[in-house]
Amino acid sequence: MLDRPLADRRLADLAHALADGTTTAQALAETALAAAADPAREGFRVYLSIDPDRVRAAARAADARRAAGHAAGPLDGVPVSVKDLFDVAGEVTRAGSTALAGRPAAAADAPPVARLKQAGAVLVGRTNMSEFAFTGVGMNPHWGTPGNPADRERIPGGSTSGGAVSVVDGMAAATVGSDTGGSIRIPAALTGLAGFKPTQALVPREGAVPLSTSLDSIGPLAPSVACCWTLLQILAGREPRPAVPRPAGRLTLGVARAVVFDDAEPAVEQAFETALEALSAAGVRLVEVDAQELPEALAAHGPVTFAAAEAFAWHESLLGEAGDRYDSRVRSRIELGRDARAADYVRMVAARGRLVEAWGRRVDGLDAVLVPTVPITAPRMADLEASDEAFMRANRLLLRNTTFANLFDCPAVSLPAPVPAGGLPVGLMAMGRHGGDADLAAVAAGIEAVLPRQA
Repeated sequence: MLDRPLADRRLADLAHALADGTTTAQALAETALAAAADPAREGFRVYLSIDPDRVRAAARAADARRAAGHAAGPLDGVPVSVKDLFDVAGEVTRAGSTALAGRPAAAADAPPVARLKQAGAVLVGRTNMSEFAFTGVGMNPHWGTPGNPADRERIPGGSTSGGAVSVVDGMAAATVGSDTGGSIRIPAALTGLAGFKPTQALVPREGAVPLSTSLDSIGPLAPSVACCWTLLQILAGREPRPAVPRPAGRLTLGVARAVVFDDAEPAVEQAFETALEALSAAGVRLVEVDAQELPEALAAHGPVTFAAAEAFAWHESLLGEAGDRYDSRVRSRIELGRDARAADYVRMVAARGRLVEAWGRRVDGLDAVLVPTVPITAPRMADLEASDEAFMRANRLLLRNTTFANLFDCPAVSLPAPVPAGGLPVGLMAMGRHGGDADLAAVAAGIEAVLPRQA
C-alpha cells in the first residue's frame, strides 16, 4: 500500500516511484482496489464492472516487465479507469444503460482501451455514467449516482460521472471519458480535476457507443494538465512528451463574457475573477474579447441539436426494442431527434463550418480564450431527482459553456479555479484553436502553474 492516498499522486510521481522501486504496480493496484471497496468512497456506484483478480494479474505483469528492464512507458503499472462507453474485450458494453445488457460481449478492445493496455496501464474497471452519455448532470437511475467527493449530497457532473469520482476518491490515478458537449470538462469542474477535450480527430472513436458523430471526442480527466497530456498522447497513439508550461509572462489570454455568465452563481463569478487577478499578477496579458461566436453558436444549433438528431438515428431501433428500459429523461432528449428535418440539419452543418472558421480567427493572436467551465456549482442531487424542470434547467446550464468547444471542434481544458476553503469546486476553461492541442496543453500547464487552488 502507498504511504499517501492514490488521489494525491500525479502520473509523473507514480512513474518515478515505480522506476526507483519506491512502490510497485501491485501496491498501486491494491490501493485502488481498497479505495473501490471502501463503502465511504462510493466505489459500488463508481464502477459498473471491476475484476480484482484481473487487476492484480495486470499489476503483476507490469512489475515483471519492469524487473526485466522492459517497462512500457510512464503509464506502465499505473491504475486507470475507463468509461462504460468503451468496448473491453470479453465484456458487454452497456453505456450506463440496461437496454444493452443482452448484447454480445465485445470481441476486441476499443482503440483507446487497447492503447492503454499497450502502454502498460492497469485497467481497474469501467465507470458509471449518464445513460448513453446524454446528460451533463451525471445521474443514473439504473446503477445509482456516485456522490460528489466535495459533498456526497451533490451531483458529480456528467456524463463521465463515475470516472471523475474514481480519480478524486483514489480508485484510479486517471480516467478516460468522452465529451460531446462537456462530458469530460463538466465533472472535472464540479469535482476539482483537470479535464482535456481534444480536437475530435486526435483520438479514434471506434469501439465507443456514439452519441453525436459530429461532436463526440475522447479524452482524459486527471489531477493535473500534465497528467492529462501524458494520457491524451497515449490515447492518440503518440509517444508521450511532457507538457512544458508556457511562462506566464509570455501568455496572452482572451477573456470572453458574452453568454457565458448568464445565470451564473456568485461563487463562479468570484472564482473566475480571482483566477484572472492571479494570472494578471503573474504577468499574463489579459485581453477582453467580444466573442460573438458564442451567442451565434447557440442560435446556430438549430431547433434540434446535433446530439438529438444523431443520437436518434442510432437509437431508433433500440428504442423500439427496449425503450421502456431507458432513463425517461434521457429517452425524452433522444426522441427530440425524431422531429429533425433534413433541411435544418444541413443548415446546421453549414453554420457549424462557418463557426469553426470564425473561432479560428477569434483565437488568432491569442494563446487561448478563458471562460467559466460551467456557470454553477454542483446542485444537490435530491433537488434534481424531485423535479424534471430543475433537472433540465441544471442540465442546460451545465452544458451551455462547454458545448462551444465541441461546436468549434477546438481543444478545451478545464482547470480548478481558486475557491475559498470549504467552497465547492469551480472550473476555469481555456479554449484553443482547432488542431492546437499541444499548444493548449503548454498554455494550460502555464496557467495551472500560477493559479492558486484556494482563494
